[in-house]
Amino acid sequence: MTTAARTAPRAAGPQSTAAGPQSTAAGPRTTAARRLLALGRAETTLLLRNRTALFTALVLPLVLVTSLRSTLRKQAESNPGLDVHSLLVYGSVGMALAFVVYYNLTTAYVGRRGELVLKRLRTGEARDLEILLGTAVPSLTLGLLMAALIGIGGSLGLRLAVPVNPLLMLIGLGLALATMIALAALSSAFTRTVETAGITTLPVMLVMQLGSGLFVPLEVMPGQLADVCRLLPTTPAFQLIRLGWFGTDGSAAPTGFAGSWGAAAPHLATGTVWLGLAVWGAVRYFRWEPRR
Repeated sequence: MTTAARTAPRAAGPQSTAAGPQSTAAGPRTTAARRLLALGRAETTLLLRNRTALFTALVLPLVLVTSLRSTLRKQAESNPGLDVHSLLVYGSVGMALAFVVYYNLTTAYVGRRGELVLKRLRTGEARDLEILLGTAVPSLTLGLLMAALIGIGGSLGLRLAVPVNPLLMLIGLGLALATMIALAALSSAFTRTVETAGITTLPVMLVMQLGSGLFVPLEVMPGQLADVCRLLPTTPAFQLIRLGWFGTDGSAAPTGFAGSWGAAAPHLATGTVWLGLAVWGAVRYFRWEPRR
């Protein structure tokens, strides 16, 4: 994601001369918050007009929740003591974030690049990071809204306990979202068109669903396979959410507020490393215009 030279001239400030101060005509400068808000509002309008994207973001995760419920019930038959209700809500939240944030954002980056929107935005005041985050605003907002509805509604409907460590859960959520944004930017570099995004994002989607304990809990996997899955890019963030929510990541008995921090240390370290690698990959390979 190399930084190209800006073509928009910067307004000169007031200059003082012997004859007195001279003022130059300068337009009003915008703040980073206003630029992000404007980009987010424009992206939200485009998202609402895209029926395919809305279907993928809203309907598909709910369809997978039904499959997840039947899968967990079958796993509970051979694994007594498996908490089906907590895993159902946790897995549903994770899959909603995967589709709404990672997949949807990848297609958004590819679509805006193909329409030369990203290239044109770089000629204005918005910085590169602001453009990427502004594009991500509607996906992040929708993902958080769906996660909140599933989490709160599922917890109340299934009478789950209140989160053991809300702060740790929020840290895990933030780490998951940041990693997904970076992975979406990286995946878009290898995606030529919006139509091929379903193919290029499939490996990461499978890793999230099957390797991160969302569709298949890590505690029902063979020991060595579970250890490998804990080292995958998105697993640490999701495990932090589970630790903060239920006080366990499936590898040990539930703990309280203090004990959850100790259990979270390995996940925090691994997740931070993966986030750094994903950001480096996005910076290195992200494309602002189509290939010639």
